[in-house]
Amino acid sequence: MKSKTSRKSTFFIVFILIVALAYSAFFGIDNYYGDNRIVYTKGANDIRWGIDINGGVEAVFCPADSEKEISSDDISAAKNLIETRLVNKNITDYEVYADTANDRIVVRFPSNTQADDFDANKTVNELSASAMVIFRKGTSETGDIIIKGSEDVKSATAAFDNNTSDPIVVLNFTEKGKQKFAAATAEAINSSTNSKYKDSTGTDYSGASYISIWLSTTTYDKDGKEVTTQTNISTASVDSVINSDECIISNKQSPLSAEETRDIAEKINGGKLPFNLIVKNLQIISPTLGSNALNVMVIAGIIAFAVVCLIVIARYRVVGMVAAIALLGQLAGTIACISGFFDGSDSFTLTIPGIAGIILSIGVGVDCNVIAAERIRDEFRKGKSLDGAINAGFKNSLSAIIDGNVTIVIVAIVLMGAFGSPDSFLGTVFSPIMSIFGTSITGTIYSFGYTLLIGVIFNLIMGVLASKLMVRSISQFKFMRNPAFYGGKKNG
Repeated sequence: MKSKTSRKSTFFIVFILIVALAYSAFFGIDNYYGDNRIVYTKGANDIRWGIDINGGVEAVFCPADSEKEISSDDISAAKNLIETRLVNKNITDYEVYADTANDRIVVRFPSNTQADDFDANKTVNELSASAMVIFRKGTSETGDIIIKGSEDVKSATAAFDNNTSDPIVVLNFTEKGKQKFAAATAEAINSSTNSKYKDSTGTDYSGASYISIWLSTTTYDKDGKEVTTQTNISTASVDSVINSDECIISNKQSPLSAEETRDIAEKINGGKLPFNLIVKNLQIISPTLGSNALNVMVIAGIIAFAVVCLIVIARYRVVGMVAAIALLGQLAGTIACISGFFDGSDSFTLTIPGIAGIILSIGVGVDCNVIAAERIRDEFRKGKSLDGAINAGFKNSLSAIIDGNVTIVIVAIVLMGAFGSPDSFLGTVFSPIMSIFGTSITGTIYSFGYTLLIGVIFNLIMGVLASKLMVRSISQFKFMRNPAFYGGKKNG
C-alpha cells in the first residue's frame, strides 16, 4: 500500500508531466545550428492546416494517351487510388472529383507551407506516378532483373530494426517472388563473376557478389512523354541463400530516415493506375476563410477554454481546479497527435470540422469531470468521510463516463472509416452509402472523426485516470482536508 508521502507527491508528478506535455505540444522543442532547425518535438506551428484555413493546390489530371478509350470504371479506380495516396501522405483535407464526361480528375489538397522543402509539383507528380521495386544482380541499374513489381512483392511496411533501431522497409514476397529471390541468392554465392562495389568511405569490396534494390518511378510530362527514374535504395553483399517470404531493406552506407522508409513503403504499396496520367493544369488556390481566420479562431478558443475552466473551478473548487488541469492535458495530447509531435512524423491536416472535433471532445471532457464532481457531492450527502466520498465518487461515475465516451469513440471510428481511405475495410463497407453525399466532404469529415477520437481517448486518460490521481493526492495535505473544498459541508 502506498504511503501518504508517496500519495502526496503524485499530484505534483502528474501536474508537472501535464505542464511539460502542454509546453512541448503547443510551442515545440527545437534548436538551431546556423540556419538548420533541429526539431525534437513539433508544436502547434508545425500543424498542416486545411484548404479552408491555409489554401492549397489544385491539379487537373488527364489520360496521357488522349486516343485511348477510358471507361468510367477506370476513372473511378484512378480517383480511388489518388485518394489512397493522399491519405497515406497524411493529407486528409482533400477534394477529388471524377469528371467521367471529360475523362479528367480534379484534385485539391492543402499546401504544407510549414515545410521549407514543400514542392507542389513534386507532390502532384507523386500522386500520378507509377512506382515499383526492382531487385537487380550486381550494383548497377542496368543489372539483370531478379524481382520486379507487384507480381513478386506483396506489400511493404516501414518499421525499425529491433537491434539497431534504424528505420527499415520490410518487404513481403509472393510465393513466386520468394522462389526467385532464393534462386538469385544461391546463384550469387556460386557465381564466379563478382561485382565491384565501393561504399561512401571509398572502401573497395571487390570479390563479393551483390544484389541491389531500386525504386523505379514513372511519370508523364504535359506532352505525354514518359519520364522514368531509378533510385538505388539499398545494395547488399550476398553471403547465404535467403529462402524467406520477407526481406529487409536498409542502407548501412547511407542510412534511410524514417520519412524515407515511409515514402518508399507508400510508393511500393500505392498500386498501379489503370491508365497513365498527366498533369494538365496546376494552380495555387486561396483559403476560403481568409488569412486572419485562424488567428481569430485561436483567440476565441483560448478565451472559451479559460472561461470554461473558471466556471468549473468556481463551481467545484478543488475538483474543478483538477478538472481544468486535466482539460489542459487533454488539449495538449490532442494537439501533439495532430502536429506529428516527434520529428520524422507527419502532421495531420487540421480543418474547420477538425477544430470542431477538438471543441466537442473538450466538451465531453468537461462533462466527464462534472459527473465525477457531482458523484463526490452525492457521497458527502450520504454522510461519507472525505476519503470515502472521493473514492466512491470516482468509482460510481466511471460506468457513466465509460459508456458515454465509448459511444463517441465508435461514432468517430465509423466516420473515419466511412470518409477515409476508400480501400480501407470500413471505406469499402460504407462506400455505397457515402457515394450519395459526393466526394468533396470526405477529407473534412475524416478530420472531424480523427480529432474527436483522439480528444476522447485523451479525455479517458486525463479525465478519469489523471483527475482521480490528483484529487486523491491533494486531499492528503492537512490544509486541504476540508470537505467544503470538494463539495461537502465545512468542518466544524
